[in-house]
Amino acid sequence: MTRTLLEMRGIGKTFPGVRALDRVNLTVEEGEIHAICGENGAGKSTLMKVLSGVYPHGSYEGEIHYDGAVLENRSIRDSEHKGIIIIHQELALVPLLSIAENLFLGNEVAQGGVINWPKAFKQTEQLLKKVGLSEVPTTQVGKLGVGKQQLIEIAKALAKDVRLLILDEPTAALQENDSQKLLDLMLELKAQGVTQIIISHKLNEISRVADRITVIRDGSTVSTMDKHEITEDRIIRDMVGRDMAHRYPDRVSNPGEVLLEVSGWNVWHPEQVGRQVIKDAGFTVRKGEIVGIAGLMGSGRTELAMSLFGRSYGRDITGTALMNGKPADTSSVTRAVDAGLAYVTEDRKVLGLILEEPIVRNTTLANLPGVSNGGVLDKRRETEVAERYRKAMAIRTPSVQQKVVNLSGGNQQKVVLAKWLFTEPEVLILDEPTRGIDVGAKFEIYTIMNDLAAQGRGIVMISSEMPELLGMCDRIYVMNEGRILGELSKEEASQERIMALIIRDNGQKKDNEGEAA
Repeated sequence: MTRTLLEMRGIGKTFPGVRALDRVNLTVEEGEIHAICGENGAGKSTLMKVLSGVYPHGSYEGEIHYDGAVLENRSIRDSEHKGIIIIHQELALVPLLSIAENLFLGNEVAQGGVINWPKAFKQTEQLLKKVGLSEVPTTQVGKLGVGKQQLIEIAKALAKDVRLLILDEPTAALQENDSQKLLDLMLELKAQGVTQIIISHKLNEISRVADRITVIRDGSTVSTMDKHEITEDRIIRDMVGRDMAHRYPDRVSNPGEVLLEVSGWNVWHPEQVGRQVIKDAGFTVRKGEIVGIAGLMGSGRTELAMSLFGRSYGRDITGTALMNGKPADTSSVTRAVDAGLAYVTEDRKVLGLILEEPIVRNTTLANLPGVSNGGVLDKRRETEVAERYRKAMAIRTPSVQQKVVNLSGGNQQKVVLAKWLFTEPEVLILDEPTRGIDVGAKFEIYTIMNDLAAQGRGIVMISSEMPELLGMCDRIYVMNEGRILGELSKEEASQERIMALIIRDNGQKKDNEGEAA
């Protein structure tokens, strides 16, 4: 017989101008994996911050019952003492410290004020083994990949005797293999009796690990369903309030003349001498066309885009870029923008936005001359521009003066798009444009892309989600280890054909290495 570990009743939370949570109810059984789904801005993370003490008791409405008693956390430390540990989407590790130092930071293995390093290292090894890592405890965390850092966060939670583990978008920045390892670990922890709450937009992952799902929409609980009731269509319908029979908006493709032509593009690693990252790459983009670039993590897709956009990545860059048949100067970001290029980075929070600045400032940042008179910023014109893009792109905000840090992921992505659209580019490069946003917001981004293509702009779409590329693109280029292996039309393209090109290329390289040996 199952036992209720957590019950949140009638939870409400208000921020200035925004009702984030409105009478939300959540019940979690002991030993289960409970998923929380909802669109960006639905209130999922806010609810978990209430539970974990980020928003202390008294700053919200409603009651929380945990392990048979009323829970009134005043801080994160209070919740951790009760075994409630939250792992946020932005990892809370210190890159310059070792694994052992990170695992016990604030929870040091000490006696009489002196850290017992041999004991700390031994416990670190035991914790790493539990999460499937074999790294040395003195390894600097910043030298590890994001997948291993995510596992270290879980090891850190285990060091605090976790009973209820909350994971907020744990696989958002992970590639497929690392995601699967993390999901496997969640199932192992469940077998060990650790209750878990996962927030995720990846419905296939939720379907794999979750025992139950609660859907939140517009700050309110919509439904809770058991494992046997879980289907992607049902989740989507409850999340967005409507059926989404078509994940991708309809578009009639009518490509025109070639806008951008890149040929013989070569890029060397900015730090590792002798390592060539992009090798003789070439592709074209036509007016009104959406061109995809597919490939595994590390294939060079982002490096290609960034090196093209103002040489933002790499060194010793050679090759030719033509815009409308004429040489395009892309030697700096300013010149690339003047040539008609724009690049929406895959990391909107670090490279795409200034989070503590308002929407209005972020929107105009890439084209300040467009809102200035004689070198002096015209704030009224700046506000008018931001309002125009807010309406055109349906950015959900009470005011363009709101800081972008307070927006949902989907709305942040729209602000990044608005920033670059204000430069009036002819070719827009979108690097993972829907990463970390929900299905409803994805559809809105897709619609914006289609509208831009209908205006005659060329779009390059880099994505790790092959169904997304297949659903949106007119043509797809396939990359592997810095080289473009081939081009597939919309009719030819399939996940199997894309992977076949990559696997065949890997096989040919192994054969060549064998012959050289």
